[in-house]
Amino acid sequence: MSTTMTDQPDPPSSAPESAPAAGRRPGPVDWWRTFLGWPRAARIASYVAVGIVLVLVAATITGVVLVRRPFPQTSGSLEIPGLKSDVRVVRDDHGIPQLYGSSLDDLMRAQGYVHAQERFFEMDVRRHATAGRLAEMFGKPALESDEMVRTMGWRRVAEQELALIKPETRAALEAYADGVNAYLDTHSPSQIAVEYSVLNAGGLDYHPEHWTAVDSLSWLKAMAWDLRGNMTDEIDRVLALAHHSAAQVQELYPPYPYAEHAPIVGQGAVVDGVFDQAATPGATRNPQRPAYTAGERQALGRLRAGIARMPTLIGRGDGIGSNSWVVDGQHSATGAPLLANDPHLDASLPGVWMQMGLHCTTITASCPLDVAGFSFSGVPGVVIGHNADIAWGFTNLGPDVSDLYLERIVGDRWRYDGKLLPLRTRTETIKVDGGDDVKLTIRSTKHGPLLSDVSDQVADVGEQAKVPGRPDGERYAVALEWTALHPAPTADAILELDTATDWDSFRAAAADFAVPAQNLVYADTQGHIGYQAPGRIPIRKSGNDGYLPVAGWRPENDWTGDYVPFAGLPNELDPREGFIVTANQAVIGPDYPYRLTEDWDQGYRSQRIRDRIGREGRLSVDQMADLQLDDRNPMGPVLTPYLLDVNLPKGYYSDGQRLLRGWDFSEPADSAAAAYFNVVWSNLLRLTFHDDLPEELWPDGGDRWFAVVSHLLENPADSWWDDSRTSTVETRDDILAEAMIAARDELTTREDVDPSEWSWGHLHRLELEQQALGKSGIGPVEWLVNRGDWGPRRRQCGGRRDLVGRLRGLLGHLRPVDADGGLARQPRRLPLDQPDRCLRASLRLPLHRPDRPVGQGRDPALGVQPVGRRRRCSRHADAEAGPGRQQRWLRRQQRWLRCERQRASKPSTRAAESPEQADARGGGGGEDPAVVLLGRGRRGRPRRHRAARR
Repeated sequence: MSTTMTDQPDPPSSAPESAPAAGRRPGPVDWWRTFLGWPRAARIASYVAVGIVLVLVAATITGVVLVRRPFPQTSGSLEIPGLKSDVRVVRDDHGIPQLYGSSLDDLMRAQGYVHAQERFFEMDVRRHATAGRLAEMFGKPALESDEMVRTMGWRRVAEQELALIKPETRAALEAYADGVNAYLDTHSPSQIAVEYSVLNAGGLDYHPEHWTAVDSLSWLKAMAWDLRGNMTDEIDRVLALAHHSAAQVQELYPPYPYAEHAPIVGQGAVVDGVFDQAATPGATRNPQRPAYTAGERQALGRLRAGIARMPTLIGRGDGIGSNSWVVDGQHSATGAPLLANDPHLDASLPGVWMQMGLHCTTITASCPLDVAGFSFSGVPGVVIGHNADIAWGFTNLGPDVSDLYLERIVGDRWRYDGKLLPLRTRTETIKVDGGDDVKLTIRSTKHGPLLSDVSDQVADVGEQAKVPGRPDGERYAVALEWTALHPAPTADAILELDTATDWDSFRAAAADFAVPAQNLVYADTQGHIGYQAPGRIPIRKSGNDGYLPVAGWRPENDWTGDYVPFAGLPNELDPREGFIVTANQAVIGPDYPYRLTEDWDQGYRSQRIRDRIGREGRLSVDQMADLQLDDRNPMGPVLTPYLLDVNLPKGYYSDGQRLLRGWDFSEPADSAAAAYFNVVWSNLLRLTFHDDLPEELWPDGGDRWFAVVSHLLENPADSWWDDSRTSTVETRDDILAEAMIAARDELTTREDVDPSEWSWGHLHRLELEQQALGKSGIGPVEWLVNRGDWGPRRRQCGGRRDLVGRLRGLLGHLRPVDADGGLARQPRRLPLDQPDRCLRASLRLPLHRPDRPVGQGRDPALGVQPVGRRRRCSRHADAEAGPGRQQRWLRRQQRWLRCERQRASKPSTRAAESPEQADARGGGGGEDPAVVLLGRGRRGRPRRHRAARR
């Protein structure tokens, strides 16, 4: 077929005007005429559809513009007021900026500008948090945090510190603030951060204030607060003493195992106030005190609740702490020292650290910087890193730098040494977005501010418990004495570390690092390695060991006003063994004359690192990195032998136990054994301690609980094993069996009926939520600012996947625990009459045991409950989507279930056994089987579990 083209016009058409001419493509007018001929309803529907599309397109474009608008400029040039010469900002493939300038002032100014480009909203929230002004941005929900921070006076202390720091540090802070403000002056709120667009869309009408040097100094208080040490441990010990003896409480807070886990410094002592790593040790003291009254416990308990509601800025809990180690040339494959640092603070969005470098183009006395590493947005300089001569790393030392004092208050006075002294008071006003201003009266004793005044939003301390045997007007309050509330020039230390060139200048910088006290590891290009413990650590009078809150009315409980001298703090240079490991373990042995703390990390991580360094010989950089990723569970080799000795019913319940027989105690993401072990561990802690301890003291599963349970495992009849809620006396093996049975049920619900399909990585999911807006409850806002969830993704079929735990350093433990003792979950139960919702799921009967009511922890009305399977829904589920076929399949499944229950109810062929033995193995003494499960085969036929085929 061919087509002839010509220039002649088309002949006239006799067709109606409404129809396009034959052989001519319809034009816009023709389409419009056709559309007008449609029914009215169809035309209206089309208008609506087009309108929706246009709105969606406009919203998408607007959203993209709003999100991308605040992105930092990464190419070209910018004019920044105050720069004396050009500063070059070079970013690598990961976006990490390296700054090159010719003067210190220019580099600080440029660092402030770059920090503001990438992190200003985070900086702004931080400064509001540290100034007690969050309610100005986020309203009444932030009021309690503001009251607590205002009471402690973080910003007031930072203002005093500004007068203490060196002139060159102050100049750096001012130049940094000028750089931040140069960015703010040239950008509107919507250009600074998408969060400001969201807040202003909600009616806040917010414009950021200029940055100041005090804003930078205040952030150091937030660091100190989250790394403050044993403040809540002091309260917890008092609360635990309410219903337990001192010996029982001591079991919950075991001493550091020096014989098993080496401290950081293994040699040396203090001689004439100076630590000498070649000297021999001295002695320590151990004071005693009377029991605590109900009134004292009530005041402390209310304070603990208030502290728990304070927002975290860098993280808290057993998971924060960090690892670091340094090896000398004899242990390094390079022949030179290697230093590794893993500051595993809480996962947050954005992260706490911002990586960058600061480089003077020519190194001179006036411009000495050539440093790279990790900075805090809002603070000038590099906090952890290396320069041309040295490298250094931080881990939390965790000394006891705070004490809680129980005070006896009478009106506006407090009792001390038999006298009534006036309370110091001040009044502050907190502005609240969307609400009235709040007047806050802050009261203090010589021991510090009365935190109990604002704990649990109690404005009048008279509502606290009365003092037994005292006048009616006398009440308890709790004051905080804390080194961070005493001004110190910590900011000097950051720039001094950045410019240190050898061991002596490094130690001089460390001497200024007051709070938070950190373990500092060191290496230099001359081949030296070292360790230094810095920080202000108080010396207490003989009546106070810092282990428990003390009576503020007794002068013998005061601090002396002196601190452990820096020269007396543990340190070592080029130790004999050729490496140094710090992972929050004890710094030095128990004979050290100054008290640092008793609440060390138990040393599982540090000893693991030491053992691997000792085995590896000479370590390469890759081996150092591999060691940072070590995933061995330190509780695995301790607990697993006991779990393997437990006699479980064969089949379904022993499936998980069999996984442990070949387990090497490592926890890779695809490990089924690790998933089972950690769920058992969570249940073990719940069954052992929840009946004996108040909820705020329930175990978090960290290293202290490793030590506690390790000791209890050796005492099978210890009273902690007994469940006080039952009439029988449980022993260790009863609890272990129950924990394993519950773990099997948990993992079947969460993961799969087949244990080989379980995955530790699938249980370890991470939800990155922005603290400010990430929990707003507004779906689009949360979608915009949050980044979750991180972890292996599985198609859900009949059950919801919840976050079980977070990976915390080398420790694997689970959280949280729900009210009835299981891992927190919200299973989505699917109705059996909706096959189109992927009903290809395992079926489970409710657990029925003589010692537990039917349906405890489950819905007793749900006889057959679908539980989640991780496998994707196959074509067989779709093929059986018809109601008739699906119902026939369900009837076959239910008939099989009835048959299995009848079989299980027949007399057992087991040898005669006691009811207790039958209960321990989960048989139920002739009752219904604990759990019967079945699924579907790949071809759609019923598939019986091996336990049901016996």
